Amino acid sequence: MIQINNLEKSLDSNPILCGVNLKIGDSETLCVIGRSGCGKSVLLKHIVGLLKPDKGEIIVDNMSIADLSQHQLFKLRKNIGYVFQGAALFDSLTVYENIILRLYEHNERDKTLLEKEAKFVLSAVGLLPNIDEEGASYFEKEWRSLSNKKPSELSGGMKKRVGVARALVGSPRYIFYDEPTTGLDPVTSEQIDNLIESLATRLKITSLVITHDLFSVHSVADKVAMLDKGKIRFYGTPKELKSSNDEVVQEFLYRYE
Repeated sequence: MIQINNLEKSLDSNPILCGVNLKIGDSETLCVIGRSGCGKSVLLKHIVGLLKPDKGEIIVDNMSIADLSQHQLFKLRKNIGYVFQGAALFDSLTVYENIILRLYEHNERDKTLLEKEAKFVLSAVGLLPNIDEEGASYFEKEWRSLSNKKPSELSGGMKKRVGVARALVGSPRYIFYDEPTTGLDPVTSEQIDNLIESLATRLKITSLVITHDLFSVHSVADKVAMLDKGKIRFYGTPKELKSSNDEVVQEFLYRYE
């Protein structure tokens, strides 16, 4: 579980977060919405320990992030997968090298284990066939073809899936998605939404999704939080969001639907 208590943060004397209180339950998918510059990314950076709060605290797995040593924080991050906006794959690396990078950073060098993990996560995001249905020889052929590709050889949707696969490496308990459908066509966006929902259901992953895409919100969210002027303006289900009488909420929905 992730719990955020009275979180405050200013950058260059500008208040960004002004007493944010939020809880993300185990195996829950929370979507955070709000105008550009409202503090969504700043909130994410606090949860992973890249920023320290001016006031308040972030508790992950009963540990206060601000109190952790660098070693403890590094260990905690092994339980967190992060899907960057635009996938953020390394152009000079192959798909396989991008996938195993996280394990490599944690000093894993067993080639058999690295390849097994890469195959598992690429299968989980639908980029490799089901070996039981297609057979081992076909699976290995597809694996060799995909694993050796560079990001420049992939479509936008495939890049997003590789980014999600990289975040799944090591079986994290939490995955954070930063605008996962930005720049994608409607069909591919729906496929990514389905993937997020499927992974949360099948793997019991706790997910935090930063998004402007209200179609995504209604597709994947168990709960929705709207940031406005540094505070949580709305918290509830997607259905409750749609029926909210709050003028600020309704203006946001009107502009982004």
